[in-house]
Amino acid sequence: MELGLVGLGKMGGNMRERIRRAGHTVVGYDRNPDLADVHSLEELVDKLSGPRVVWVMVPAGAPTQSTIDQLAELLEPGDVVVDGGNSRWTDDEKHAEELAAKGIGFVDCGVSGGVWGLENGYALMYGGDAENVARVQPIFDALKPEGDFGSVHAGKVGAGHFAKMVHNGIEYAMMQAYAEGWELLEKVDSVTDVREVFRSWQEGTVIRSWLLDLAVNALDEDEHLEKLRGYAQDSGEGRWTVEAAIDNAVPLPAITASLFARFASRQEDSPQMKMIAALRNQFGGHAVEKK
Repeated sequence: MELGLVGLGKMGGNMRERIRRAGHTVVGYDRNPDLADVHSLEELVDKLSGPRVVWVMVPAGAPTQSTIDQLAELLEPGDVVVDGGNSRWTDDEKHAEELAAKGIGFVDCGVSGGVWGLENGYALMYGGDAENVARVQPIFDALKPEGDFGSVHAGKVGAGHFAKMVHNGIEYAMMQAYAEGWELLEKVDSVTDVREVFRSWQEGTVIRSWLLDLAVNALDEDEHLEKLRGYAQDSGEGRWTVEAAIDNAVPLPAITASLFARFASRQEDSPQMKMIAALRNQFGGHAVEKK
């Protein structure tokens, strides 16, 4: 099928390549002309045959809103817009309503996979009407990992981004646990090779995971993480997860504590946050701050 893809950064550019490898046609637009196939949203829409599917992969908030506003004026009834960025689920309902007024469908999709997604596939969580989801299904099938898992129609509009938000909240807590254990191992005199302890956990233990593998990668590059400053940013979804927990009276002590630990990292050079920063760089290509 044909797909318009808006936003060709770290994630979007690799997604374009993976979709093309699956045999689909992708027309990509980005503000950076060196990355783009076309030079405007108008040209992107003109190059697609109706009914069109346009996937938006730009930063959440104002950039996504502006893009959807423009597409609402350019697309036609029967077309579908997919928001694959990290938008807040409450924005999805507003976007769906705005587009529905013009006869345009909307699907929200949480995407996980970071810089590794091109080769490994992207875990996808999407929400929307079954009819609109079905229109996009060939693209979901192209992007997802091989096998039976890694892709889910999570529910109605907003469910995809809500599921991805909770996924990221869990990710916060898991990274924090690895970071705390790493700092404690580094602190004691009796453990003389912390990196190899972490490596030994990669097989046969109940805490083995891809994040653990990435932690070992980071330690192979910088054994004691001495090149990093103990500062870790948060992308917003951890905050939204905690806010949703408050709204629904659901206790989330581990996720909340991991979010607050990131706040603390901005007040001091935290050893734990060196590991958090290293892991975020490993799986998502997120920037780190060097000493």
